[in-house]
Amino acid sequence: MLYTLSQLFDINLFGYISVRAGFAFMIAFAFTLLLMPRYLRWAAARNANQPISKFVKAHESKGHTPTMGGAVFLVGTLIAAFFTVNLANPYIWGGLITLVGFGAVGLKDDLGKVLSGDNLEGLSPKGKMALQALIAAAATGLLLFAGFPTEFYIPFLKTPLFDMGWFAIPFWVLIFLATTNAVNLTDGLDGLATVPSIIALFTLGIIVYVTGHAIFSNYLLIPNIKGVGEVMILAAALGGGLMGFLWYNCYPAELFMGDTGSLAIGGFLAYLAILGKSEVLLVLIGLIFVIETVSVILQVASFKLRGKRIFLMAPIHHHFELKGWAENKIIIRFWMIAFIANMLALISFKFR
Repeated sequence: MLYTLSQLFDINLFGYISVRAGFAFMIAFAFTLLLMPRYLRWAAARNANQPISKFVKAHESKGHTPTMGGAVFLVGTLIAAFFTVNLANPYIWGGLITLVGFGAVGLKDDLGKVLSGDNLEGLSPKGKMALQALIAAAATGLLLFAGFPTEFYIPFLKTPLFDMGWFAIPFWVLIFLATTNAVNLTDGLDGLATVPSIIALFTLGIIVYVTGHAIFSNYLLIPNIKGVGEVMILAAALGGGLMGFLWYNCYPAELFMGDTGSLAIGGFLAYLAILGKSEVLLVLIGLIFVIETVSVILQVASFKLRGKRIFLMAPIHHHFELKGWAENKIIIRFWMIAFIANMLALISFKFR
């Protein structure tokens, strides 16, 4: 709407991506804060609580905490997008497909768990992965249809290593699957996944904006891809929605985002990394998510190969809980690591 006004009435202010990103953040934040109390009352009335895994004894008291809060900040994000983005931009539609598609998969999984009262119910792992791969393929297929370049870049080099061609789709789908499930694994403590996601959205939003800006991209020696900068507005909207969600999700949490939120966040972070040619740098930007995922992989591999566990429990945040760390101490320290990692990721753009 703001973009349309800028075109119809020649209002230059609303033509700037940075200005509309600021509006998107505030609109999503406001709508999430407005809708959340209503959702909490609805969830309490219908007993839409998060089933707690029987293996996490320390969290048994959280069994009455509502879940699927991700649906609320996604609605806030979509409302903000309606008011601020240029809907004629194909990269915006790729982002919307990602948010809605992955959010829908997560919602279906959450509903199965809530209705059964069992954390192990919901979608089967194979079915869940297949649906995610299908949505990722749709989003990446749209990128190729829009003429998005398929060159592969790595940090510190100003030229691409090679052109992936049609092999870009399976590679990008893999990025989607890895990131969505990494964020999902991290979402185990109050606010643990929320703040690193906001920080990563900020970093990737900047990268995408610079990638779409002819002057800034030339100065930093990164590829210039016309039109992708508009997606920064969608990143700002999701960041605003998450900030509103954090008001209720910070320790001690009044609700959880569920797979509805974590899968949507992970999918959108992957989408931003692809747009910004930062698939490899995503390892640093999402370092907390990577650490959590690697801890699970190492734990499973060690137990299968040696019959011994490396950690007291995986993902690694549960290991620290069993070591006696207070929950809020784990959360804040992980936030600090996420912030430092993202600062390093942004600094790396000056070394090419």
